[in-house]
Amino acid sequence: MNTPNKPWSIVLAGGEGERVRPLVQSWLGRHRPKQYCTFVGTRSMFQHTLHRAAKLTTPDRMVTVVAHGHGNEPWTQFDGIQGGQILRQPLNQNTAAGIFLPLAYIRARDPKATVVLFPSDHFVYPEDRFLKVVQFAVQAAEHPPWRLVLLGVQPDHPELEYGWIQPGATLNHSPFGQVRAVQAFLEKPDFAQASQAMASGALWNTLILAAKLQKLWELGWYCFPEMMPLFERLCEAIGSPTEGEVLDRIYKVMPARNFSSGLLQQVPEHIAMIQMAGVLWSDWGKPERIVETLRKIGKEPAFPLGLLSGLPPVHARSLKVAPIGVSVKKHVSV
Repeated sequence: MNTPNKPWSIVLAGGEGERVRPLVQSWLGRHRPKQYCTFVGTRSMFQHTLHRAAKLTTPDRMVTVVAHGHGNEPWTQFDGIQGGQILRQPLNQNTAAGIFLPLAYIRARDPKATVVLFPSDHFVYPEDRFLKVVQFAVQAAEHPPWRLVLLGVQPDHPELEYGWIQPGATLNHSPFGQVRAVQAFLEKPDFAQASQAMASGALWNTLILAAKLQKLWELGWYCFPEMMPLFERLCEAIGSPTEGEVLDRIYKVMPARNFSSGLLQQVPEHIAMIQMAGVLWSDWGKPERIVETLRKIGKEPAFPLGLLSGLPPVHARSLKVAPIGVSVKKHVSV
């Protein structure tokens, strides 16, 4: 039986980590998606994400999305964590399909659910503070009128590969941050655009999101009308003998759509945001970001730094340590 008032956690682990592939290939002698790699300490990014999700909810409310090409790798990673339901995408058709696939399975069981999206290639510290912000985001997402609630991070350099959020008016207050409306999104800016966004108070978009499933489903129909009938068909088949066949069939014609540019950027009036104050966050999508973060916390990476020769150097400006109110170097545990 589902536990009342608990959100559902969706762990997104379907990526291949192409930008980190050369480093991993040199380090391990084979390709391994970056979320399954242990870059520091004893746990992979995927394992850290599972542990965060498990603290937020119960095992029966966890759904993990992996790629067909990952083979048995995900099943070797659970490290004592009950991972709930694991969904294997037949094909990687960009981020919209990767998000609406688990939403379809949750909708079949709990159409009134509140969900939290956790990308599996993020570093966050401290986790307890992070989870309190996430819980506040869940509360905000459940408060009428429903909005998607994103977590944003104050930038310390004009990053070109992150999405940016331009905050609007304040909607609510909490010890864990303000809930603010969203004026606009900026995806993949050039340096001038990113610099201007940073100067105007825009935040990095983490893509960590809390929302009512029904609201996400409605916005899916509005933004992806060619994709949603396929997932409606899957919803009807879930739990039946034809479920696997229907899943394979819809992915053969599944359009490749990006969740950020195709949905978030199109409906900012339906979205709110919370700034993650007091949390160190990084998307470990590039080798230099991994090194940058580990320098901030006083740790050495598990891979030899010499492997980074030939890769773009860490931008000097990006090495500034974000203030998080604690001595990270002394207290961090990985």
